[in-house]
Amino acid sequence: MDIIVAVDEKWGIGKDGDLLQRISADMKYFRQKTTGNVLVMGRKTLESFPNKKPLPNRVNIVLTTNKDYEAEGVVFCHDITDLPEVLKPYEDKQIFVAGGGTIYKQLLSLCEKAYVTKIYNTYAADTVFPNLDENPAWELAEKGELQEENGVKFSFDVYKKK
Repeated sequence: MDIIVAVDEKWGIGKDGDLLQRISADMKYFRQKTTGNVLVMGRKTLESFPNKKPLPNRVNIVLTTNKDYEAEGVVFCHDITDLPEVLKPYEDKQIFVAGGGTIYKQLLSLCEKAYVTKIYNTYAADTVFPNLDENPAWELAEKGELQEENGVKFSFDVYKKK
C-alpha cells in the first residue's frame, strides 16, 4: 500500500472537511497516479468528493464502522482488521491510501511509499498528516521540482519506508 497526500509546511492536510489548497497540477497528478488503481479512504473523504460520489475509473474502498452507511459504487470495509481480506481481489493494482487524517494515521505503518505534494505555505489546518521528515522510519527518496501555480509553490515528493 502507498499513500497519496497534499500537505502544507506544517504537514496540515485539511480544514472543515476540505483540502487546504486546490492546485490543478496536484489534481492531475492524483488522477494520473490513481486512475485504474485502488483508493482506500474514510467516509468523510468520500463525502468530500464532487456530489459525494466515488471517483471514476478506480476501485473506491471506504472504511467506516457505520454498517448502515450506504453509497453506490464503493466497496465497504467496516473493520480495519478486515482490510487485507477486502484488498485481496486487487493485489494486481496499486493501492493508495487517500485519507482522511485518521485513516492515514491508522494505515501509515502498512505503507511502503508516500506520494506527497508539498505546498510551500502554511494554512489554518484542523487535520494533519504525520511529519515524515521527523519520522525515523521514513526517508525522502525523490525531491520533486519546485513548481508554481497561481502564486502557490509546491513539489511532488516521494518518501519511502526505510
